[in-house]
Amino acid sequence: MTTEGRIPWCRSLLVRLARFTGRTLRAEWHSIVVDPVHRLMRRGLSGLLLGCVAAFGVVFFHDIAQHPLGAQWVKWLGGVRADLPLWLSLLRTPVSLYVPALDLPVWAGITQLFLAFALAEVALGRARTLAIAYVTTLAGTLTARVMIALGPGWWGFGLPREFGQVLDTGPSAAVVGLFTYLAVVKRAPVVFSLTGGSMVWESIAVPNLAGREHLIAVGSAIVLGLLHGRRATLQARLRSLLRIQERGPAPAQPALTPPPAPKVPSVVPAPAPEEPSAGRAPQPAGPSVVPAPAPARSVPARAVGERSQDAAMTSLER
Repeated sequence: MTTEGRIPWCRSLLVRLARFTGRTLRAEWHSIVVDPVHRLMRRGLSGLLLGCVAAFGVVFFHDIAQHPLGAQWVKWLGGVRADLPLWLSLLRTPVSLYVPALDLPVWAGITQLFLAFALAEVALGRARTLAIAYVTTLAGTLTARVMIALGPGWWGFGLPREFGQVLDTGPSAAVVGLFTYLAVVKRAPVVFSLTGGSMVWESIAVPNLAGREHLIAVGSAIVLGLLHGRRATLQARLRSLLRIQERGPAPAQPALTPPPAPKVPSVVPAPAPEEPSAGRAPQPAGPSVVPAPAPARSVPARAVGERSQDAAMTSLER
């Protein structure tokens, strides 16, 4: 391709890229800003309930933690560490969403917290917003326990035991998870790049436990976003699998055996008749008659007694 032919090709490529970028940004602006504002105008201030509660909760626990006794109560209610029993960590995880992290400024993150919960509530609803926030936070917490349990090594995935005593609190994982989920569901590449890119940069610049949990929250939000709208398909597949398990494997077909051959009755040849000898007429073959035995004569008992007396008298005469 000559130089004169490359210039129009580059111009057409740039024009297509500019049009694609414009359409993408416009669609993202409508899905992230315009549509939620319209919904908020129809619903009123009730659509900001979760955002207000989240911001108020962080401010409330932050003020309580300024006093020694209040700080102890905050640790008892929402202090999550990897060295705690699993049931206790699960019990404290919902409250830990409103306990501010120790290494992050509170007032700087309240704006992001309010925007994340308010935007998610208007776009997704309260139940789904709370579910996404809790699942992404719980995924980061449980994965951190697995990393610490594995120990150092494992290609950089494991962590030393000392990280088990680090206080793992704050709504940052929930905020990251909500923004990522919205970006995947609403097809917003700019929001996704800002959220995911900032978390990757944070984990590289400051390799701590919070950075890894944020990456886990981003990954879990991506998976949940890809599964959005496929509930009916997943339920149908699950039902089909359950039906197959209930029926069990198909019974094995018995081997086909050939039917037995019919029995042929054995024919015994009849004996040949004897030839008549010379001078004697042939006797007809007939059934041989056997004479019945003579019946035994029964001797009466009186006669037997008389005979015995005669025998006794005879012996005495002798």
